[in-house]
Amino acid sequence: MRDRLILLPGWGLGVSPLEPLAAALQGLDEHLRVEIEPLPALTSSDLNEWLDELDATLPQDAWLGGWSLGGMLAGELAARRGERCCGLLTLASNPSFVAHDQWPSAMAGETFDGFLAGCAADPRQTLKRFSLLCAQGCSDPRGLSRLLLAGAPVTSPDVLMAGLELLAQLDTRAALQGFGGPQLHVFAGLDALVPAEAAGELLVLLPDVEIGLIEQTGHGFPLEDPHGVAGAIQAFLHESDDD
Repeated sequence: MRDRLILLPGWGLGVSPLEPLAAALQGLDEHLRVEIEPLPALTSSDLNEWLDELDATLPQDAWLGGWSLGGMLAGELAARRGERCCGLLTLASNPSFVAHDQWPSAMAGETFDGFLAGCAADPRQTLKRFSLLCAQGCSDPRGLSRLLLAGAPVTSPDVLMAGLELLAQLDTRAALQGFGGPQLHVFAGLDALVPAEAAGELLVLLPDVEIGLIEQTGHGFPLEDPHGVAGAIQAFLHESDDD
């Protein structure tokens, strides 16, 4: 099933931010089946429960990829599946979303705590703030943030909180180091949620994998430039197939 790519979306905004990218990929390669799978609607922040759910739902022997939180989960699932995963690609996915001593190139803990408190108090307003941060650094931030928010599904506050709590504790470094298949990780130079420095940190951690940085864009780059991102992904898939 090397011709099948599963994409997982980020937190809170549903599958619509990835739909233009999926369409662009299909347009480049008619043999590639691209499927966007929603994240599990769990009220638990236990990583193993999320992975169990994804492992049971997603087809085996496919390429796994994702944006932001979706890419982090794809990395964990790729490591769990090992040879039953063709390869991994992540878009704006930091190995650790929240900064800690071993991974400083991430969001400050107090900033993230503000997100958690905001989500507990007013989930809709927090999603709005999140969509603005996703669009920051992109060419039309206001338009893009409105687009992101308009496509967001109605999600229960408990599910939104569980996703944030999962995001707070995830550290995919060991999973990425443990996965032996091909990997592509793409970052954005003006990302307001994932510092661009994370790309360099990841290259030190994983010197043998492909890491890209798109300079003049923000966290929402898969939606802002789906054709450019699709071209980079297609080149990676073909290169990996040729190896």
